[in-house]
Amino acid sequence: DELGLDPMGLNQTDTFLVLKPMEEWREPNKEWLLEELRKVLDQLPGISYSFTQPIAMRVSEMLTGARGDVAIKIFGADLNKLNETAEQMVKVLKGIKGSQDVYTTENTGVQYYRVAIDRLAAGRLGFSVDDISNILRSQIEGQQLGIVIEDGRRTPLIMRGESRIQQSPALFAALTLPLPNGQSVPLSAVAKLERVDGPVKVDRENGQRMVVVQSNVHDRDLVGFVDEAKAAVAAQIKLPEGYHLTWGGEFENQQRAAARLSVVIPVALGMIFMLLFATFGSVRQAVLVLTNIPFALIGGVMALWVSGEYMSVPASVGFIALLGIAVLNGVVMVTYFNQLHAQGLDIAQVVLEGAKRRLRPVLMTASITAFGLLPLLFATGPGSEIQKPLAIVVIGGLISSTLLTLIMLPILYRRFGLKRVKEIK
Repeated sequence: DELGLDPMGLNQTDTFLVLKPMEEWREPNKEWLLEELRKVLDQLPGISYSFTQPIAMRVSEMLTGARGDVAIKIFGADLNKLNETAEQMVKVLKGIKGSQDVYTTENTGVQYYRVAIDRLAAGRLGFSVDDISNILRSQIEGQQLGIVIEDGRRTPLIMRGESRIQQSPALFAALTLPLPNGQSVPLSAVAKLERVDGPVKVDRENGQRMVVVQSNVHDRDLVGFVDEAKAAVAAQIKLPEGYHLTWGGEFENQQRAAARLSVVIPVALGMIFMLLFATFGSVRQAVLVLTNIPFALIGGVMALWVSGEYMSVPASVGFIALLGIAVLNGVVMVTYFNQLHAQGLDIAQVVLEGAKRRLRPVLMTASITAFGLLPLLFATGPGSEIQKPLAIVVIGGLISSTLLTLIMLPILYRRFGLKRVKEIK
């Protein structure tokens, strides 16, 4: 933009579409709307496009430097080779199931004027290449003569050529260069003005030139798509010597979150185990309560499969919330079993009466949580793609965890909950 806060090429732009309320749509479906827009845009030759949300786009650009579900960054020195490799990459990704809006920014076709200096002619007149470059640069960019201080403000004093010289190749070619003896020669005596093709822009990351290939993913999981894309790229594209690529975009955020969760979840389970052990004073009863976790995971995974959703960061957060609820139900059951056993009841009566009397509290805990998540489950507005996986996982896990807790936990408690005392005859 004008402030330099969002650098883009001359052939790139962001178009924001402000929608009417969904009640006024011909078809109240976001996917239908996107398909209709694609039908119109596909009729316009020479353009590439992608759809995203304004906030999601900005966040993705700040975190990964690119937008889209998958962004492949190709690094190298030669822009022509980078552009050729990017075009090959686009063809490969378009052939993978689930790819959508695959494109790379066109980075050729801009006309530039280049000053080709005749070194021999310049040397005969006493000029070096740097001398000529500095003189011409002062005409275009200007040369700082000093600093003027006015009312405490420091203002640079810059001298440069007229603005019409910057806009007219003919006037620029007619410039004269001063000689040491006070005479001058035309620029055409030592250089030639050539018109050449060049890049629209040069993107860099960590000091290396790069191009980006972007793709969205539709109707399949992101990790599976990236794994298939990596295999296809490795099999069909051979990178030039000294070139390499990285996989980013939303996939990079998901991988970063998965790596963090791989540390957080074991630590959380370890802390839960320590708290359970401190509560019951028994390793076997602490492990018994933790057996509710697989019961909950079964329902969460089945719910994702039935709904057609995929494992994502919101779904992972849902599984973490589900672990806490499942453990809570186990604590309620085992604590009451221990109370009944302390009263002298037989182990068979303990599990039977305990399961009967704890039925209502366990069902209330699960149902209240499930009912509270129903608005997220049926959400259709902005952000619903994040809310739905979380609600699906928790509700599905609650169903399986509650049923299996009421049925399996009493059985397991009867078999493993108490330490058996051997009678010595």
